[in-house]
Amino acid sequence: MQPNLLKKIRRLVVLFIIMLALSGLTAFPVYSELHWLKQFSIMNSNNFISNWLNEVYNAVADAQEHYPFIFYGFDWLAFAHLVIALLFYGVYKNPVRNKFIVSWGMFCCIAIIPLAFICGPIRGIPLPHILIDCSFGVIGIIPLYICRKYITQLEALQKANPGNNNF
Repeated sequence: MQPNLLKKIRRLVVLFIIMLALSGLTAFPVYSELHWLKQFSIMNSNNFISNWLNEVYNAVADAQEHYPFIFYGFDWLAFAHLVIALLFYGVYKNPVRNKFIVSWGMFCCIAIIPLAFICGPIRGIPLPHILIDCSFGVIGIIPLYICRKYITQLEALQKANPGNNNF
């Protein structure tokens, strides 16, 4: 039973690490990504998403031309995502000992929601975009919740059989 639980935990942790790292890596090339979308006419429709992406692109292109140092903040954002993703290696290595990282991650997923609803309107972010940002927390908490449940089961098994821990 322990090896199966450990496999399930590790799969969820790897999934979460990949999701977190990918969301961070997309912050590095923000201008290139938006420029690519514009080149391939993805933002040519007259709907909310296209209009919003065009507005974002125009601001990013202006910053790229006149204030490229602004993107240093994006670099730090990406770096933070990558470093936080690496933190979860502790859970992969020893889930029971590092279960607090999963709880902390769940707290962070929940904390995204008030941050988005407080800071979004202050920065002029439209509600649909705020909801997309909140979805990162809502989606992220799912594998972490399941992982925490498995870690609790693994911990109970280890307490019941103290000499049978394989790590």
